[in-house]
Amino acid sequence: MSSASLIKTPPEKVTVNGWVFYTSTALILLLTAILIIAPQEAGRMLGMAQAWLSRSFGWYYMVVIAAYLVFVVGLAFSSYGKLKLGSKDDTPDFSYGAWAGMLFSSGIGISLLYFGASEPLDHYFNPPEGTSATHMAARQAVQLTFLHWGLHGWAIYALVGLAVAYFAYRHNQPLALRSALYPLVGERWVKGAAGHAVDGFGMFVTLLGLVTNLGIGSLQVSSGLENLFGMEHSNTNLLIVIIVMSTVATIAAVSGVENGIRRLSNLNIVLFSGLLIFVLLFGPTLHLLNGFVQNIGDYLNGVVLKTFDLYVYEGDNAKSDRWLGLWTLFYWAWWISWAPFVGMFIARISRGRSVRELVAGVLLIPLGFTLAWLSIFGNSALDLVMNQGAVELGKTALEQPSMAIYQLLEHYPASKIVIGVSIFVGFVLFLTPADSGAVMMANLSCKGGNVDEDAPHWLRIFWSVVITLVTIGLLFAGNFEAMQTMVVLAGLPFSVVLICFMFGLHKAMRQDVQIEQEQAQLAERGRRGFSERLTQLDLQPSQSVVQRFMDKHVTPALEDAAAQLRNQGIEVQTLLGKAKRCMGVRVEMEEGNPFVYEVSLEGYLATPTESAQSDEARQRYYRAEVYLHNGSQDYDLMGFTPEQITRDVLDQFESHRQLLGRVYS
Repeated sequence: MSSASLIKTPPEKVTVNGWVFYTSTALILLLTAILIIAPQEAGRMLGMAQAWLSRSFGWYYMVVIAAYLVFVVGLAFSSYGKLKLGSKDDTPDFSYGAWAGMLFSSGIGISLLYFGASEPLDHYFNPPEGTSATHMAARQAVQLTFLHWGLHGWAIYALVGLAVAYFAYRHNQPLALRSALYPLVGERWVKGAAGHAVDGFGMFVTLLGLVTNLGIGSLQVSSGLENLFGMEHSNTNLLIVIIVMSTVATIAAVSGVENGIRRLSNLNIVLFSGLLIFVLLFGPTLHLLNGFVQNIGDYLNGVVLKTFDLYVYEGDNAKSDRWLGLWTLFYWAWWISWAPFVGMFIARISRGRSVRELVAGVLLIPLGFTLAWLSIFGNSALDLVMNQGAVELGKTALEQPSMAIYQLLEHYPASKIVIGVSIFVGFVLFLTPADSGAVMMANLSCKGGNVDEDAPHWLRIFWSVVITLVTIGLLFAGNFEAMQTMVVLAGLPFSVVLICFMFGLHKAMRQDVQIEQEQAQLAERGRRGFSERLTQLDLQPSQSVVQRFMDKHVTPALEDAAAQLRNQGIEVQTLLGKAKRCMGVRVEMEEGNPFVYEVSLEGYLATPTESAQSDEARQRYYRAEVYLHNGSQDYDLMGFTPEQITRDVLDQFESHRQLLGRVYS
């Protein structure tokens, strides 16, 4: 547990951030009204904007997406990778298994069911280059699918999660997007217009991604019900599916991270893995295993080339530009639009992890399963179309992608049962991003509270309702594709925000490493200076002895230090009093980490002696241990006079102030 967190003043009550909440809500409802009232005109204008963006900024998207990946991987392999998301004494809130499960489910949604079979078939029939419906087109189809779902997208999640968690848990900033701008614009701007703008626009981009997710999810589940029960494709049935899915997602969002989302994550892993293994074992198993190995090789071999491939030398530039806008650029913008809420969710569950742990976990834990899913389902669909004459499957993939996976499963044993299970899997897959998205939207709408305290229930319900109503309106207006186009357009300005995150994160890490190095040198000098006095003491004092020392010597010394600081016009927070296991002072600084000086009663296992082996109470000894903002300083105050303790507090404060002055000057 972080000692520095023990003497924080009580946090402000969680309240709605009016600037962020009202402006983002108004912008979202205005856009929805325009798309519903004038669907054809709005769709035409957005289509023209997307075509212009593809022609003018395709190169930018490719470069910036590559930069995100290189940045987070570089951080993980650098010395910054050892930095902890919190103080050095923080421990993770969740076990590794629970954390991995929530990482797995955070970005893996129902879209994998939607695109697992349909995307490779679409690329097979409509490749960006080369001849369609050939063996090379099939090989390229899976390679392109891997590109769209591979490392680049997960790196965006890792970047946002890392930036938000780093400033929340190391710099006591709110768990919000604005906090990552702290080193670049300062605290006043972060709490003002710049912060409101980033959080508000982040909510707008997030809602676009969530609406797209709900639209795809409802179409996927509705198509499954049509296939299984012969239901007609109607707006009424689609409306029922949307309402049921949204209601369950809202209930899960209200239950919070520790209950609903963690349990759904575990259920996701079991069901999704079971469906994958079934298709592998009852399909052409050897062919699928061979294909997966080759697909991995094709992806790794061509990842650099495809990252920057804009198909400039294709004969029909209009065709390649259109394909790029519909697929690669759409995916990059879609990942960016999901990054605020997935990144914040990752940050929410990652306190106590290191930078290297977070990057490795986000890039590798969900990625392996994602690629396995896309390879097995994609190659199964391609095999049926190319070698077994499943012409109807290929046609469905182009005309009704949400139905493709169910037609694929019709070729397997017990198809009705498996399709029923896959519908349920899709329903559960939809829930995790939907409920975590509603929680993060609500959190961004608030201010105050503890750094990891979620927003009130009514606000989560509000955003779930807004997402549902916007999705229904767009689907029924026949303008859902316009919302997908908006994802691409909104991703462009938010990509600039992510560039700012990179610069801010690097600047803060460099400063923090410098501060840690100088503080370690100061602590070492302090330990050497007091070493002679410590050697004269009982090195294994009991708890009661140390507690009396803290009450009689440490408490008055801290009171004296606080009084001297207040005489200099410095605002000091204190935690003092008789029989406290932890006591200390805290001073907020204009820039950088606050000054924290705490003395904590810590117990340790004693070295066994003959006289103590039968005395269980003497198996432990205790220290009055000093903690600063970055954790324990590994020295003990036992034997110090109150005057020496007061001097140590003031010396540490002056060293901290001078250090911040050098770093932030």
